Amino acid sequence: MSNEYPLYPELTEQGKQEAQKIMDAFKVKVSEIVEEVLDSLYTDVSYHIESDHWSNYRHALLEGFKDYKNGKADHSIAYAELRMAIYKNNRDEIVQDLNQDLVAENDRLRKEVKDLLKRMYEPF
Repeated sequence: MSNEYPLYPELTEQGKQEAQKIMDAFKVKVSEIVEEVLDSLYTDVSYHIESDHWSNYRHALLEGFKDYKNGKADHSIAYAELRMAIYKNNRDEIVQDLNQDLVAENDRLRKEVKDLLKRMYEPF
C-alpha cells in the first residue's frame, strides 16, 4: 500500500473530533430509523403474519365442522346452527360439491369391488 493514498489516514486531533461528531450524529439518525422500522414492523406488518394461534383456532374450527363431538358439550348446538346457516346460504354450491364427492366415492368403491372380485376369482 502506498503512502500517497493510505486506506486509513492519520487524522489530526481536530479531525478525530469531527469524525466522532459525524459518527455520533449518524448513530442517532440510524437509531431513529431502526426504531421507526421496528415499530412499523410490530404494529403494521405483524398483524398480517399468520400466527400459530390463528392456525390452532382454524384447526379447532374445522374439527368442529367435521365432528362437533370433539368440542365441549355446549358447542354442538352452536356448530349445528352454524352449519345450517352456511348450508342455507350456500346450498347450491354445497349440493354440487357433495354430488361430485359422491360420484368420486362411487367410482372408488366400484374399482375396489372390481379389484376384490378379480382377486377372489384368480387362481393362486
